[in-house]
Amino acid sequence: MRKIQITTKGIKKSLKKFTYLQSIAEYIWNGFDAKATQVEVQTVHSELDAITEIQITDNGYGISIMELESKFTPFFESEKQVDPAVRLRNAQSATHGKNGIGRLTFHRFCSEAEWITTYQDGAINRKYKISVKEDSLDSYGIDEPETVESEAGTKVILKGITYRDINMTEIKKFLCKEFGWFLELHADKEFAIKINGERLDYSMIIGEIEYMNLRYNPTNAEFNVKYVRWDEKMNQEYSKYYFIDSEGNEKQKINTSLNNKGDSFYHSIYIQSNVFNQFDFGEVIEGQQLLFGYSRDSEEYKFLMESLNKYLREKRKPFLIKYTDVIIEDFKAVKAFPEYGKNSWDEARREELENLIREMYQVEPRIFSKLNVEQKKTFVRFLDLIMDAGEQERLFDILAGIVELNNYERAELADLLKTSRLSNIVKTIRLVQDRFKAVSDLQQIVYNEELMANEVNHVQKFIEKHYWIFGEQYHLVTAAEPKFEEALRRYVHLLTGDLIEGHIDHPDKRKEMDIFMVRWDKQIDVVRNIVVELKHPSIGLGKKQFDQVVNYLQVILNQEEFNSSQMQWEFILVGNKLDSTGYIEQLIENAANHGESSRGLVFKTGKYKVYIKTWADVFTEFEIKHKFLEEKLQLERARLSERYGHAGEIIDKLEANSASMPEEYVIQRN
Repeated sequence: MRKIQITTKGIKKSLKKFTYLQSIAEYIWNGFDAKATQVEVQTVHSELDAITEIQITDNGYGISIMELESKFTPFFESEKQVDPAVRLRNAQSATHGKNGIGRLTFHRFCSEAEWITTYQDGAINRKYKISVKEDSLDSYGIDEPETVESEAGTKVILKGITYRDINMTEIKKFLCKEFGWFLELHADKEFAIKINGERLDYSMIIGEIEYMNLRYNPTNAEFNVKYVRWDEKMNQEYSKYYFIDSEGNEKQKINTSLNNKGDSFYHSIYIQSNVFNQFDFGEVIEGQQLLFGYSRDSEEYKFLMESLNKYLREKRKPFLIKYTDVIIEDFKAVKAFPEYGKNSWDEARREELENLIREMYQVEPRIFSKLNVEQKKTFVRFLDLIMDAGEQERLFDILAGIVELNNYERAELADLLKTSRLSNIVKTIRLVQDRFKAVSDLQQIVYNEELMANEVNHVQKFIEKHYWIFGEQYHLVTAAEPKFEEALRRYVHLLTGDLIEGHIDHPDKRKEMDIFMVRWDKQIDVVRNIVVELKHPSIGLGKKQFDQVVNYLQVILNQEEFNSSQMQWEFILVGNKLDSTGYIEQLIENAANHGESSRGLVFKTGKYKVYIKTWADVFTEFEIKHKFLEEKLQLERARLSERYGHAGEIIDKLEANSASMPEEYVIQRN
């Protein structure tokens, strides 16, 4: 008996990760490593149809008795565990096994293995038998070789099957994923695996096959290309380029750039050309010139790889489109997106940002690779700021500095950013138009006496849906009816998620604010609050109305929940006109030193400001803010203004306007 260099216990420990499927695959690989073109797996069954024996036969060159020791003696002497998922591979697919270690994996599912092998010894063929038992893996027995007339080849007989869950369907599927790429590589040489006489049909895992011819015109170099997309991931083989010479011999294989992307785009590219008859696949050394043949520095090779990389990107796009859903959900899960409101403006911004991320990922997934949670948040919000500022061209320059892009990728990314900008403009047009229409309708409510508008049913209702007029990206906390204590409860719950009783100790706690809205700028940690008091168009604004707003201010000042260090408050009194007393004009003059008299500032102390505006002031501010957009969009103001018989008709159409905002915040109680 010949001895193997490590103990039976050590061998079993080293091979403990192998399954019966991986073991069978190892014996088939041993055949192909021996230059076999045909390998057949046959099963022997008991009367009860249980598998009792598996035979694996190949037409390779057999195992020479002179090389037996190297074939059955592993090169390592330690008991280090061998992982079947980590194989020693060279740059070609010819040598696969690990110098005998795979031949001992049979112990994972049977008690004995026997090899009957025929090899060529000079002018004659010799045949002999090798046997190893599961309980003595560190030794093997051999018979004396005998001269035979039969062809070279090896039959492995796996006896005493101990694993009872062997499944032929499972075996076939596993072997398809193990050998599909290899059989396709040698399809012209009629390589085959047969199982009980039936050829293994790996077409079940082929999603697509496409052939094409590439020609490098300056030298007329031709490349015959076969593209195979797999529906299943190969067991061990990455997606690769296989380079084949004019005789059909594999010369080299390298990974494509699209491995481990998580998008299920599994593929193999087989390229045959006489360019690879004389090709140096070594590292390119600057200044080194080949005397003959080609290298990776050759223009032909550069043309080939650029063409194939472009081709693969196009083939991959459907998978990227599908995978963008995963990217978006991942960003949402870590709260990478800014907090948007539910109004049409914010919905358009959110949708546009999502679309930009999807399209950027499809152009260049590397931009999104290996980002931690904070980087995801920073990157997404950076994109939002760039989009909001209309600076897509700057984004292109920044990304080009982060990720190395070739000419094709640069052009595609540039086109994407231009298209995204145009898409954003188109989606915004409707929203801006509706804002102009909303302001036109509001002007009729406050100016057209024939419409008989009143404060509660018309002015108040309208502003509840269009509170953007007083500030962008705010949440409506309360409108009209809720008392201060309910406003406090909603306010705290919106900002913190906490439910409080909301007790307020102030004589004016039962007052009702017409509009109370809040915005939390989390990036600078400032909570901005706006309280708006609306007056009937016929009422002139004077001391009485100002005192009402000051009362609101006093309630706010008296409650600690409204007065944290990062909170800022604006109180705005709005009506159609000032009364004749001149009281409001004096307040504006007295507050002029604060520099906001043009905005109607009448009082300022610390973080609190009070403004008094006429509707004319409000409309003028809107015109100034939207003047640029109006000119660019060339809105037809006359077309946007409808004629109404009553103010109620305007209120009835509020929901149809895309500029309408979400309703007031209400605590959802269990």
